[in-house]
Order: sequence, then C-alpha cells, then structure tokens
Amino acid sequence: MRKENDSLGELNVPDDALYGVHTCRSIANFHMAGEPLPIELIYGMVRLKQACAAANAHLGLLPRDKAIAIAAACGEVLSGKFNDQFPIDVFQAGSGTSSNMNVNEVLGNLAAEALGGKRGDRKTVHPNDDVNMGQSTNNVFPSAIRVAAVELSGSLFQTLEKLFQALEKKSEEFSRVWKTGRTHLQDAVPVTLGQEFAAWANALRKAEKRIAFACMDLLELGIGGNAIGTGVNTPIAFRGEIIKALNEATGQEYRVAENGIEITQFLSDMGAFSCSLKMLALDLNKIVNDLRLLASGPNTGLGEINLPAVEPGSSIMPGKINPSICEASNMACLQVVGNDAAVSMGCAAGQLELNTHMPLVGVNIVKSLKILIQVCDALDKKCVSGITANETVCKNYFERSAGLPTILNPVLGYDKVAVLVKESLKTGKTLAELVREKNLMPEAEFAALLARSNGPSA
Repeated sequence: MRKENDSLGELNVPDDALYGVHTCRSIANFHMAGEPLPIELIYGMVRLKQACAAANAHLGLLPRDKAIAIAAACGEVLSGKFNDQFPIDVFQAGSGTSSNMNVNEVLGNLAAEALGGKRGDRKTVHPNDDVNMGQSTNNVFPSAIRVAAVELSGSLFQTLEKLFQALEKKSEEFSRVWKTGRTHLQDAVPVTLGQEFAAWANALRKAEKRIAFACMDLLELGIGGNAIGTGVNTPIAFRGEIIKALNEATGQEYRVAENGIEITQFLSDMGAFSCSLKMLALDLNKIVNDLRLLASGPNTGLGEINLPAVEPGSSIMPGKINPSICEASNMACLQVVGNDAAVSMGCAAGQLELNTHMPLVGVNIVKSLKILIQVCDALDKKCVSGITANETVCKNYFERSAGLPTILNPVLGYDKVAVLVKESLKTGKTLAELVREKNLMPEAEFAALLARSNGPSA
C-alpha cells in the first residue's frame, strides 16, 4: 500500500492501482448497483480529457510535456489496457464526480510515470490542476454521455442496416406468397407475405431516422463550461479549441453548446434520444410478436412461416422448438422501455443550475444502445435470414379468407358473392375454387384482381 492525502486526510491506496485516494474513498462509499460505470462512458470522458489537454497546450496554459504525456495516457486507456482501473459503482455522486476523479487519477498517474514520476506523485502531474484543467464534472460527465451515445449509435446504425437488408430480401423472396391479412386478429383482405416483411423494414427505417435526428442534438457539447456553464476560469477560446481537437480525433462534427448554462441544467437532449431508442424497441417488439404469431404451431397455430431452430424448446416435450430469439428480443425490448422510463425521471430531476442524476441517465442510455445493437444483430443472423414460408398453408388460409368476398364483390356483385359464400360454407370448397369451377372469371382476370386489391405496393 502507498499513502495518499486529500482534503479529508490520509488514506492507504493499493500500490498497483493507477487510481488514487479519491477513487478509494468512492469505492468504499458506493456499491448500490453492484456494477461499475459502463466503460463507454469512461472512454467518453477520456476522449474529452485528451481534447482538453490539446486545447490547454495550444492556449499556453499547460506545459507541452505534460500535455503530451496526458494525451498519450488517454491513448493507452482507450486501447482497453486499463479497463479494470475504473471500478466505481454506477450509483455514485450525482454529477459523476467520483468517476471523473477516477479518470483524472488514472490519467495523472500514467502521465506522471511517463515523465519519470511515481504513482501518487501529484507534483509531476496533478489530477485536478493538470488533467482536469479548465473542466468540471458538471460539463465533463454529460458531454461524455453524448460522446458515448454518438459513438455507439454508429454501431447501432450498422446492425440496423443489416436487419433492413434481411427483411427486404425476404420481402422480395415472399412477394408472390399470397395469404390473408388480419385485423383484430380476424381474417381481413388479402396481402402477400412479402408485403408484411416490407412493412416491417419500412417501420425500422423510420425508427432509424428518429434516432439519427435525436443524435444530431447530442453533437452539442457543454465541455469547457465548468461548474454551471459560464466558463469560469477559462479563456474565451477554450471551448472552441476543445471541440476542434475532439473533432480531429473522432472525425465527428461536435459543436460548442449554444447556451452553456442551459446545457448544464437540462438533459432533455438525452431524454429525446432515449425516447427514440424506446420507439425502435417498441417497433422491434411488435415485429417479433408478429413473427411468433405467424410461426405458431406448427400444427395447431397459424404456421404460415418457419423460424430457424436455434435450440431444443423444452426439457419435457421431445422435438418441441420455441421462437427463442424472438422471446429473448421481447424481453430485451421491454428492458429498453424500462431504461427510458429511468432516463425520463432522471431528466426531470434537475434542480437550479445542475442535474444531479447524470450517471443514471448515462448508464441507461448506454445500456439501451448496447441492448438494441445485440437485438438487431441476433434477429438478422439467427432469425430473419433463416425464415421460410409455408406457401401451402398461406394459400389455404388465403382462399378460405373472409376477406376474399370483399374483393370479388365489385366484379361479381353482392348477391352473387353472397351465394358463393353460403355454398363455400356448405361444401367446404374455397371461394377461389368455386370461382374457377363455375368459370365466373378467367384465371388471368382473377390474378389481376388480386394484384389490384393490394395497391401500388403489391
């Protein structure tokens, strides 16, 4: 153990720890969640520290050797080498001070060692005076949430695109598989299985647009605003220099907050982004519910499609296969809805010049993003891509559907169709069979009628 001091006195710190006294106090104080802050939020802070070091050096506020050492330390942390040095619990000091200081201490010690100092040697590189120069947790932490969300959104868009492609491929594959549509879970007018898949793909395209639109507001950062967003103790050019350095490092288009005080008090941008994630989860949940219904059976359900088998479905019923990927996706989507509820409450909890529920908001946004990435990936690879159609079942339902008389009515007339419906019920023959048997219309005309009934998207 080594001894370190802070304003509360002396404390033992493990010799091999890159963190310091503040982190040790936080480890002792906080353990309610039983899990550390997601590493993506830590990386968000580290990227900001790296940009701040560059800005401070450019403005002549931080010696060049220290700035270089701090930037190099940031690079080491971002490589994943020191993930175990950030153990502080999710539920901590409300603005995230504990984790901000954890990051400051780790970066400070790495930089100090690079300059010939020792761990815990604050004279070589100070966690507050050097690493945290021109910063406050109140703008570092919320800016880190935004950076983490923007970076994870890129991964979400990639997996969503693959799921779109899988759905669109199936829409083409099933474009000629006629079936009955259902409203109120009752037979309705005809539709193709391909049109159902195309509708799902379109819903997800809309969800992606909502997320991308909400993500644009996350590019506005309050970093450099310090305690309440006024930029106290920093030069006017500081914020712009941070953003410039951050954009060069990330390739993003972050921008200085329009109003530093507003962005420190309000987490509404994050709330809107979380809501857009929830809307994607709701759409995905609806889609997997539909897949489960269409695949139900195989003998006593709808049985219109087959989902790929991924595991035996029962410990007692041999040969049973369950829609496991869909069920896992259901639960994951419901968790995202719950995460959004927590984010909403956290956003509403701000008081005066600060919202002190930032760790709660940040953690749940990151968790939702990671869940949705995995859901989209699983649905693409282990579900949608392997779906097959039971065309005979679909055709049988279609020809027996109560919706078929609706499209025959304008051509054959109400009374004639009514007679056909009664005969169908009496004989068990489908309406399509009766139309063909009685030569009520040519086959080509019947096919054209079906195509017209499905509108321009048929």
